[in-house]
Amino acid sequence: MSCLGRERIFQHFSLTQQTPTVLFRLNYAVEMRYGVLADLARKVDEGRPVSLAMGRLNAIWQGDANAMALQSLELAATPARVVNATGPEILEVRRLVEEFGRLMNRPVTFEGVEAPDALLNDASRTIAQLGKPRVDVDRLLRWTADWISRGGESLGKPTKFEIRDGRF
Repeated sequence: MSCLGRERIFQHFSLTQQTPTVLFRLNYAVEMRYGVLADLARKVDEGRPVSLAMGRLNAIWQGDANAMALQSLELAATPARVVNATGPEILEVRRLVEEFGRLMNRPVTFEGVEAPDALLNDASRTIAQLGKPRVDVDRLLRWTADWISRGGESLGKPTKFEIRDGRF
């Protein structure tokens, strides 16, 4: 709810002060040291089961998210304009993990089942206005698998992406 409250405040001042504003909704930015993909790959590498509770997601490479953030400044408007910044597709956790298993030559195990809902964004309007992300999911998977397999540095901040009850 804190994000919703923040957006409402920005919307209010965009309207009352005629301030051009962008509400930048990002999910999920990933890079090799941090993010949902790094979390999933690390679990595969360590032989830990992967929860399917949050069965689907959107993702975008952090570099592309940064570029979208800068480009979105040109879209600022009154009332505030929403920019959904993420990749163009809905990704299935099961498929991502299976691909990490293949790329890392590791067996994969799952726990639980996919819930019927997930936190997803539709970035089609943003992509039409700003262009498609340069780095696609297949490349992100290869980069991440390679990084984790080689013992690449982690920021040590798990996303806790799979938690559905809001208690992190």
